[in-house]
Amino acid sequence: MRTRHLGQTGIEVSELTLGTWGLSGDAYGPVDAPERDRVIDRALELGITAFETADVYGHGAMETCLGERLAGKAVRVVTKVGTFRPEASSVAPGYEQSYKRFERDYLHQAVLRSQERLRKDKIDVVLLHNPALSTISRGDATAALDELKANGAIEAWGVSAGDSAVARAAIGQGAQVIELAYNLFFSRDLHDLAADLAGDKAGVFARSVLSYGLLAGQFAPGRTFATGDHRADRWSKSELDTRLKQLDAVRWLVQGEVHTMRAAAVRYVLANSVVSTAVLGPKNVAQLEQIVRETETAPPYLGDDALARIPRELILAGVTT
Repeated sequence: MRTRHLGQTGIEVSELTLGTWGLSGDAYGPVDAPERDRVIDRALELGITAFETADVYGHGAMETCLGERLAGKAVRVVTKVGTFRPEASSVAPGYEQSYKRFERDYLHQAVLRSQERLRKDKIDVVLLHNPALSTISRGDATAALDELKANGAIEAWGVSAGDSAVARAAIGQGAQVIELAYNLFFSRDLHDLAADLAGDKAGVFARSVLSYGLLAGQFAPGRTFATGDHRADRWSKSELDTRLKQLDAVRWLVQGEVHTMRAAAVRYVLANSVVSTAVLGPKNVAQLEQIVRETETAPPYLGDDALARIPRELILAGVTT
């Protein structure tokens, strides 16, 4: 597993990061604890040294799990703070809501709790969890993370951003790390930040690399999703049907050493030198091994001709990237 610099933080991360939203059971339905643990252990065996989570995943259970499985390992953990959810027992099933909390005292307490669950005196990277632009502009939340860095609670801080405007504002406030959605079907935010990121100004975690499974190329027409799977609410039937048809615009990438659509999607992300690491979220060991096996290659990940052709094909297919 190759590694890359995380901006100017001095941190090295593996090119693939194990994202844990899916493993927490919050995103795609329940995950058995033994399988969750096997995925984490197998990621370590495969050379993955970066693990991404949030204090809200499983009401903190995912951080606790990582703290147990990664204890004593030479790895990096990035966690997100600033989202508050009431305990599951206090609300009716299916009606759980999230609230944003970016006040200074709350963030300090949240990081302290994350330190305890992760069993780390110093957390490698802490990100504000999808704040609004107004939150970043006020500066209170970023100042709180600056304080936590100064007192040794965290090594680096940044923002998990919903768009390029939030990311740009965060970089302007000193963010060392940015997490953004970036994939074949959605690339404009990261491309819009090219000048802001020049010279490794901030490390980049690329999330939604497979667009919640869509870009793996294995959804059949008429695909439906079970209760508890966030994709049931993310796409209407017609939207999903349209996206599946648009996949034809990039299926030509599956050729030569690129054996699957999933491999093409991950290689597209890794081909961007601005990206420090691609965050993948397998739910089981088989998915993890497939991703690593299919993308394990030295640069170039995709040829220059292919990278130049992709935007043209997507525009013809009606994809606004």
